[in-house]
Amino acid sequence: MANLKQLRRRIVGIRNTQQLTRAMKLVAAAKLRRAQEAVEAVRPYARAVEELTARLCAQAGGLEHPLLAPRPMRKVRVLVFTSDKGLCGTFNTNVCRAVEQYLRTKSAAFESVELAIIGRKGTEYLTKRGYTPAHKYPGSGAHDAVSADTLARTFASDYQDGTVDGVFLVYNEFLSAMVQRLTWKQLLPLELPEAKADDAADYLQEPQPMELLERLLGLRLHATLHRALLESLASEMGARMTAMDSATKNAKELIEKLTLAANKARQEAITRELIDIVGGAEALNG
Repeated sequence: MANLKQLRRRIVGIRNTQQLTRAMKLVAAAKLRRAQEAVEAVRPYARAVEELTARLCAQAGGLEHPLLAPRPMRKVRVLVFTSDKGLCGTFNTNVCRAVEQYLRTKSAAFESVELAIIGRKGTEYLTKRGYTPAHKYPGSGAHDAVSADTLARTFASDYQDGTVDGVFLVYNEFLSAMVQRLTWKQLLPLELPEAKADDAADYLQEPQPMELLERLLGLRLHATLHRALLESLASEMGARMTAMDSATKNAKELIEKLTLAANKARQEAITRELIDIVGGAEALNG
């Protein structure tokens, strides 16, 4: 058993770590509230853009656009959403393992699979396992509308000029602070949702249907990417808050165990000193 001095030193070290994890939990909780509000605000917008696009195509009929035209998928791009920082449980690991499994089992079906990774953790994980990302984006500060617009324009241009034949997103969808769902989503070619019964109703359109479709498809790409970025950010903050809460509780339990061990060691030391004192007194009286 460690001596009393070593136990006290460990208690101080763990208590300092506990203060750090508690502070990180509070910071993550504050960021989570803002990220959750942003996600809840963008979800209805993304759904509305999808429904409006489906309604336009159902009413106009025969509308064609390069972003809606599927073709044999020979060259595929996978956009992976991770974080720059760790200490967030299995948030990054779940995504990276799913991508690694996909590359091992599905890559043979394509001519090439190109990785685009958001976040340093995803880049580090996949690079160590022999996969070289074709595109790397920072995770910090990449969750705003400007970043989503840049990605949308880049991917739309690459799809239309034939650089890629399909684009997929892999990210954690935010369900709650403790639950994130791994999600694979096809970004390109764009898929229209099923038309509803009233989608073919006669609406006045301004501007012309083809021009309106062009604008709506751009909005839909932007909304899909922006939503995925915000879902990933909220999931990261939820996972970090949960992980830091668990670490704080574990530190508390460990401190209690070490304190008990330190008290026991202190009592044993006092008992030995009393035995020595009594033994010495008896020897003098002897």
